[in-house]
Amino acid sequence: MNLIETIESAGAEGFLLDSAVSNLKIWASSDFLPEWVVASINELVQKEQWEELNDRFYQNMTFGTGGIRGRTIGKFSTSVEHGSLSAMGTPEHAAVGTNVLNDFNLIKVIIGLYRYAKFHLETCESIDQPRIVIAHDVRHFSRHFCELAASTWTKLGGQALIFDGPRSTPQLSFAVRQFKATCGAVITASHNPPHDNGFKAYFQDGAQVISPHAEGIVDLVNDVVLEELTEYLDADLSGVILLGDDADKAYISMLSEIVVDSDLIKEHSPKVVFSPIHGCGAISTVPLLKSLGVEVIEVPEQMKLDGRFPTVQSPNPENAEALKVAIAKANEVGADVVIATDPDADRMGVAVRDGCGEMVLLSGNQTGTILSEYRITTLKEAGILPEEGSENAVLIKTFVTTPMQEAVATWHGLRTINTLTGFKWMGAKLASYEANMKVQLFEKEGMAIDYDACDVWTKAELMLDYSNFFVFGSEESYGYLASDRVRDKDANAAVVMFCELAAYLKSQEMSFSDYLNALYLQHGYYEEKTINIYYEGAAGSRKIKNIIDSYRNNVPKSFGGIGVRSLTDFGKDEIFDADGERIPPQEFYFLELNNGYSFALRASGTEPKIKFYVFGRSELDDLEKLDEVKAAASEVMQSLLTDIEADARKRADD
Repeated sequence: MNLIETIESAGAEGFLLDSAVSNLKIWASSDFLPEWVVASINELVQKEQWEELNDRFYQNMTFGTGGIRGRTIGKFSTSVEHGSLSAMGTPEHAAVGTNVLNDFNLIKVIIGLYRYAKFHLETCESIDQPRIVIAHDVRHFSRHFCELAASTWTKLGGQALIFDGPRSTPQLSFAVRQFKATCGAVITASHNPPHDNGFKAYFQDGAQVISPHAEGIVDLVNDVVLEELTEYLDADLSGVILLGDDADKAYISMLSEIVVDSDLIKEHSPKVVFSPIHGCGAISTVPLLKSLGVEVIEVPEQMKLDGRFPTVQSPNPENAEALKVAIAKANEVGADVVIATDPDADRMGVAVRDGCGEMVLLSGNQTGTILSEYRITTLKEAGILPEEGSENAVLIKTFVTTPMQEAVATWHGLRTINTLTGFKWMGAKLASYEANMKVQLFEKEGMAIDYDACDVWTKAELMLDYSNFFVFGSEESYGYLASDRVRDKDANAAVVMFCELAAYLKSQEMSFSDYLNALYLQHGYYEEKTINIYYEGAAGSRKIKNIIDSYRNNVPKSFGGIGVRSLTDFGKDEIFDADGERIPPQEFYFLELNNGYSFALRASGTEPKIKFYVFGRSELDDLEKLDEVKAAASEVMQSLLTDIEADARKRADD
């Protein structure tokens, strides 16, 4: 049998899914794809790698509202894909397939994004050519994809700007605004495993794309056919603009503006062990920290940019294991704080000394809470925020982030805005606040301003008088933001903020535990836990869908004897935020239990998993009772976690 007949036979025998057969036949019979592509498919077929072929071809990689992310190296790599490995272990070719990130899917996305950007400019009656800024992290194929994307954009007729090497995701967000680009993109899979990579799209406000742009881009990406891609496979960088030092200086200058009390840092410099976990985090952060007077001790074995992330099981600062080497270094040198950032430097994890001098990890919720408290307090002390707070000053968090942050904001007289998961929704809020301020300022004062050129004092005054002043934003998954000049989570900025807080606590001879416990006494003891259930591949995708659908079709009645008081279905219910704006529909559920606990569930948009977020609060009127309260809360929490996960796994198989 020839290749096509073998594919059809495997489908008839049930080894290949019908959709995989259909996609494979298109690729295997093409006469326009490079020879190595068909050779790779032929090898997978001859070796009967049916599961691998199903995973690679069962669907076309979906360009979602924010971009795409997935495997770029298969579980099984063919000899032609493997080829000659680079010094960093990158194969010669990305995996062949419709459901993996490779040159073909990357070019398809760029063509669709370009066409939408051009259409948008024409709609706005602009004569500008579409301009894109592209950044990339340290992962396999990241530089290659960046250059290929930039080359494709210029061949289509646009202007493309790229950095001379890896840069962080938040710097890309900043650069889109800095260079007044039509859109932006970053090649990254954040903290995913080494075999993954991704593409995130940003629009001209510097935030990830949302409606209506997202749907428009998705439609045009889906319209691109395979035959269109081959003419762009050979990269030509002759028309691509390479960004110089000025781009970095502007971003670092913005980061320095986040510091409220630079003298405090100089006088009480914390001793900080820092690790970028082989990623981009040191590029901007380390020079800035040193200029501020922070004593920075680097983790030598993790400073090397390496997409294999060889010293950790996962380059995710949410995981204790990822900070293990840095904590050992901190104990060796007697450091006050350990800080680590993920590969594209948009998430930050920390470990701090407790009251006994031992290193303990802080969760994303705990870190966000203490940064919220410190940020609000220092802005009040500096006179940027009114002492009594303001209804026009807002803290933004996601629905799945601890409600303790809302308690902190309310106590200080600020409003809290809850958004769906993902900083793109925070970015959308910031864009609307800026736009509203400009409209109100012009209507009332007849003035127009360059908002990005204003200092923090002027911005605060304008936003408090004419719109909403953004004070701080965070999500439980270790993302934080303190400046609306960036429209995505920014670990570089978070590191700076955390070091300022560390200096303050050092000046007060307080531990981080003291600071957090004082907040518990003030607001109650809050505890949050998560459950991650992974289901990979085509079969896993069905299991995740089973769980999501079952919560709507078969609403749970109780967990471990604790009744479900209410279920909010964000996919069908009309829900409005504190600004009175409708929350976009999404497959996301929030359940309230009869004992006061609550939990949310959603399918991850970036990894093959479903995630549960469980929240509890206990009254606390005496710090001496804290351990007792924690123990009781932990017992309830663990019981709930066990029951929620067992129920989910049953629903997955029903």
